[in-house]
Amino acid sequence: MIRRAAALALALGLPLGAAASPKLLDFQQLDGWAADDHAAALEAFLETCRDLRDRDWQALCGMAGETEDAKSFFELFFLPVMVEDGAEALFTGYYEPELRGSEVPDGRHVAPVYRVPEDLPSEGPWLTRQEIEQGGALRGRGLEIAYVDPVELFFLQIQGSGRVRLPSGQVIRLGYGAANRQPYSSIGQELVARGIYEPHQVSADVIRSWVRRNPVDGRELLWTNRSYVFFREVNEVPPERGPLGAMNRSITPLRTIAVDPSFVPLGAPVWIETEGEDRFRRLMMAQDTGSAIKGAQRADIFFGTGRLAGKRAGRTRDTGRMVMLLPIQRALDMLPQTLADPA
Repeated sequence: MIRRAAALALALGLPLGAAASPKLLDFQQLDGWAADDHAAALEAFLETCRDLRDRDWQALCGMAGETEDAKSFFELFFLPVMVEDGAEALFTGYYEPELRGSEVPDGRHVAPVYRVPEDLPSEGPWLTRQEIEQGGALRGRGLEIAYVDPVELFFLQIQGSGRVRLPSGQVIRLGYGAANRQPYSSIGQELVARGIYEPHQVSADVIRSWVRRNPVDGRELLWTNRSYVFFREVNEVPPERGPLGAMNRSITPLRTIAVDPSFVPLGAPVWIETEGEDRFRRLMMAQDTGSAIKGAQRADIFFGTGRLAGKRAGRTRDTGRMVMLLPIQRALDMLPQTLADPA
């Protein structure tokens, strides 16, 4: 098993010890493969493939830009590989929120959206969410980009990007800047642990409502998530394009997923099959990451921008499976005869 994990890590270009149990599949084993819009998937692939540095990926990117048959392109030059680490598959959703805000505090909009502090250390945990908000460590330092509703700021930080619409009609687009490197924890799970809700009752809207109805306990609840995100203004992305993902390229609604790069190479095509209300059988691109996305069968689906996208993302918590598409030689390196112990 140790040799198998090491071989898989090398084949994926990942650190040794990062890989888990691999399984090679056939395209016919991907439920719904033939019915997908492969041209749309290819367009999303082209958004980031030019940033992949390995020679095999670069060659595939060049061919992708010239192909006239997207489905055949993926079938000819990739093989499906499913990696499992023993944990149950989980698919959630995320989106780009658009918030109402103000350039100065104005009553409801009192929570500052902060730029990255100059003294944020490059390593190790920094101040917690509570220490930043209650202690006022950043107040008066000119780091405020805008002011928004405190509860909406919390959810903006979970998403990692968003837009703030000012009373003038101006829209400020925000991208992830940095984080305090404190551990992320789910406040939904905290509400369940406290016996306030059952797991199936928890959603983003339910959490918002409870925090607003219980302002004192609600603020304390938000503080249980010690993680805090700082933002930067994004001026280089046109309004009609998606926000920047972990590869610093625009991500594509319903074609981008956030993954754990310890298991899935960023930029790789990934086939997903989910069993929830939004039932997916779709080729996605691993173009983003997230602090809560950990594991070989863990992914976050990008639903787009705005309130409706947020509702779809908020109700997504599904089982299923995800299968990477890897360049043929990388996949063949994982064949059983290559991995078998001669002893």
